[in-house]
Amino acid sequence: MSTLLAEYSGFSEPASSPLLLLGQGRDLASERGVECIGELPAPSDPDLVDRARAARAALGSRAFVLGHHYQRDEVIDFADVTGDSFKLAREAAARPEAEFILFCGVHFMAESADILTSDDQQVVLPDLAAGCSMADMAAIGQVEEAWAVLQDVGIADSTIPVTYMNSSAAIKAFTGRHGGTVCTSSNAEVALRWAFDQVGGIDGTGKVLFLPDQHLGRNTAVLELAMSLDECVVFDPRKPNGGLTDQELRDARMILWRGHCSVHGRFSAQNVADIRAALPGVNVMVHPECKHEVVTAADYVGSTEYIIKKLDAAEPGSSWAIGTELNLVRRVAKAHPDKNVHYLDSTVCFCSTMNRIDLPHLVWAMESLVEGRMVNRIVVDADDAHWARVALDQMLALPGI
Repeated sequence: MSTLLAEYSGFSEPASSPLLLLGQGRDLASERGVECIGELPAPSDPDLVDRARAARAALGSRAFVLGHHYQRDEVIDFADVTGDSFKLAREAAARPEAEFILFCGVHFMAESADILTSDDQQVVLPDLAAGCSMADMAAIGQVEEAWAVLQDVGIADSTIPVTYMNSSAAIKAFTGRHGGTVCTSSNAEVALRWAFDQVGGIDGTGKVLFLPDQHLGRNTAVLELAMSLDECVVFDPRKPNGGLTDQELRDARMILWRGHCSVHGRFSAQNVADIRAALPGVNVMVHPECKHEVVTAADYVGSTEYIIKKLDAAEPGSSWAIGTELNLVRRVAKAHPDKNVHYLDSTVCFCSTMNRIDLPHLVWAMESLVEGRMVNRIVVDADDAHWARVALDQMLALPGI
């Protein structure tokens, strides 16, 4: 652990690592490689905060600004509501009077907001390059080819697709067309139980095709549904037949897509062992997108909202090591100076695409709207929007939502 940050009691800042200079040019090796078009204010502009305040005031109730938990503090400062992806999409839908929804998150989140809001509302993503590496690991063409494999093997009729919220509108639509549902990290267990009930129950022979995060699917099936690791197989879209034999597909109960979160996938069981050695008695809490060996080594596992609430309720003086995105860990550490909060990894692990939305992009988007110019509007194809809404409505109908 490196130097203690003075403003965060008990919080050790991880060592820095090279990051893309955001808002300038293109990163052709990134998930989306989309350049943001427009004259962006300089990050060094001393009037940037005042410009943001002025633009926000000028937009007034015409605009509703959403900020995901993983956003930078400079962006969160201007958010009307903060939360996880699904909470923010629902908040957008609950504001029909807002003409503009400025979604400070990533592309799939803005798509969900467009699906759930009215046709009169316009969703804006301040930087089109704010994608999601996990969502991009499941292209619709690949998923349709995978479904054809399941049909050839003779198991498609007994398979229900379940897609994580962190997926494109096209994948949500595929799920809706095939009788499946969407899930979040908070309700994955409920969603999987519902899916298995559609094909004979957990004790039967039916299957779930889980997209696009293999780790959330595996962790939920094994730890919450008491399935074995042997009942989980990974479908690799880059390999013939997904890299699996027909018999392996027939024997499987959970067919997991070969996808993962680039942030949560970095954490290791060694990180857990190291922090326990350095801080005896520390509570280790991680997101269920982490690898199975990390989740089983942790003390607590839960969604972003779960992590926040757990820290809120924790005893003063308690020690916590958290395995999730660094902006969130910094923020909860600052909010709880009476607790010792540490980052689970020893190096920086920002969500690089989420971090593309910085204050210059937000100012540019808001000032453009003030001047009557629509920029970076996210519009989902009507047919995809219909079927994605079917899958989302199925999730909303699940118990406990």
